[in-house]
Amino acid sequence: MNVHSPMEHRLPLPTQRGAYYGGAWHEPASGRYVETMNPGTGQSLGRVALCAMEDANAAIAAAKRAFVEWRAIVPLERGRILKALAAVVREHADELALIDAANCGNPVREMLGDARIAAAQLEFFAGLVTEMKGASIPMGPDVVNFSIREPLGVVARIIPFNHPFMFCAGKAAAPLAAGNTVIVKPPEQAPLSSLRLAELTANLLPAGVFNVVPGGREVGAALASHPDVAKVALIGSVAAGRAVMRAASETVKPVLLELGGKNALIAYPDANVDDVAAGIVAGMNFTWCGQSCGSTSRAFVHASIYDGVVAAVAARVEAYRPGIPTDAATTMGAIISAAQRDRVVDFIASAAGEGARLICGGRAPADPLLRDGFYIEPTVFADVTPDMRIAREEIFGPVLSLLRWTDEATMLAQVNGVEYGLTCSIWTDDLSTAYRTAMAVQVGYVWINEVGKHFLGAPFGGVKQSGFGREECIEEMLGFTLEKNIHVKLKPAR
Repeated sequence: MNVHSPMEHRLPLPTQRGAYYGGAWHEPASGRYVETMNPGTGQSLGRVALCAMEDANAAIAAAKRAFVEWRAIVPLERGRILKALAAVVREHADELALIDAANCGNPVREMLGDARIAAAQLEFFAGLVTEMKGASIPMGPDVVNFSIREPLGVVARIIPFNHPFMFCAGKAAAPLAAGNTVIVKPPEQAPLSSLRLAELTANLLPAGVFNVVPGGREVGAALASHPDVAKVALIGSVAAGRAVMRAASETVKPVLLELGGKNALIAYPDANVDDVAAGIVAGMNFTWCGQSCGSTSRAFVHASIYDGVVAAVAARVEAYRPGIPTDAATTMGAIISAAQRDRVVDFIASAAGEGARLICGGRAPADPLLRDGFYIEPTVFADVTPDMRIAREEIFGPVLSLLRWTDEATMLAQVNGVEYGLTCSIWTDDLSTAYRTAMAVQVGYVWINEVGKHFLGAPFGGVKQSGFGREECIEEMLGFTLEKNIHVKLKPAR
C-alpha cells in the first residue's frame, strides 16, 4: 500500500512499505499506515506500515525458524555473505544516502559517509567470524575440559533516527556474524532506508535471517519482552533504555544499551586556542544539528584561553548554515521533527532566562526556502554555569555550552556531575595531564587532542545512565554469543 508525494517521485525511495520478515513483505496485521516526513521540507514521503505486537510476533517466529539454518552455516561462509552485503551497500551508497537525507534531515554528504561506515562494519565483522574461540582448561590426563561459543538465537536491534541506515546495516553485522538472526525495528521517524536495505539484500540471506518491522513503541516492547528473543540492543534515550530493561527482565534476557550523553570537552591552559575551537565545533556535530549522543555539548575551557576560544568558536560556527538536506552543498541539516525543534527552542529560551550569554544562533534561519522545514541555526552560549538546564540535560539539538574554569578539581567534579557518562574530549600538550584527566572522567570513551571520531576495533560505549556494553569491536560480536563449557571424562587406557 503506497501513497506517493511529488518529492517521493524524485528520490530513490523504497517501493515496499510493509514489514519484511521470513523473506517476504507483509501488510501490517492492523492494516494501519502512517505518513513519514521529510523534516527538511515538511513534505510527505509516503506512508509506512505501523506494525504492532502481532507483526512483531510473526517476525520473531520467522527469525526463530531461520536460526536453525543460519547457525549451522560455517563461519567463513557467513563472513562471505556479510562481505556480499557490504558490496551491495557500497554499490548503492549514493541512493541510500539520499533516502536518509530526505527522511532524517541530515546532509546527504554526511549520510554518504554513514553508508560507507556501515559497509566497513559489515566487512569488519565478516573478518572476525573465526575469532569466536573458546579455551581448554588443563585438568589432567584423563579429562578434557573446554569451552565453545554459540550464537544466542533471535536478536532484536532497536535503532534511532539520527543515523538510520548506518545503524540498521552496521549494527546487524555483529549478531549476524555470530550466527544469530536479526530483527531491526527502524526509527518511527525515519524508517525508509531500512526498508530499502531489505529490498536490496533480500536474495543474499536465507529467509528470516534479516527482518525489518517498522512501528512505534508497541513493536519495541513486544521484541524486548518476547521469550523467543534472546537479546535486545537499543540505541536511544535513557527513558527508552529503562523501558527495554524492564521489558527484558520478564524473560531475564541480556540487553545492550547505548543511551544519551551530556559529554564534556576539557581544554587546559597549554592547549592551542585554534585547535581547541576547531575541536569544540567539530565535537558538537552541528552538521546533523547536534542530534548525536556523542556530541561534546559542554566545553570546559580554562580561563586563561577562554575569551580567545569563544571568539574562535563563533568564527568557525559560521561554516554551518542550515540547508536542504538532499543538497550536496548543505553543511547543516534539519531537526527531525517539529516537536523536537520546539523542545530545542525551549532549551534556548531557558538558557537566556538563566543568564547565559548568546554568542550566535538561537533562532530559525531566515532563508524562505527553509520555511516549511524544521531548522535552527547553530547556537552557542558562553558564560554557562553547571547549574543551568542547558548544562545538565541532553538537548539533542544544535546548542553548545561554553563554561569557564580555573580550579581543576572543581572542574572535574562538574564534568562528572551529570547522570551521563558516554564520551569526553581532552585538549592539552602535557601527556601526564592528559592521562590523569582521562582516568578521572567517568565515561566510556575518551579522545585526547581529538574529538568525535570512531575507530573500528576500539570499544565504544558508556557508563552510568549512558548505558552498558561495548560496540564496534570484537567484544560486540562476542556479546551476541553464549559460552558453553564441556567436560569430558576419558575412559582409562586399556
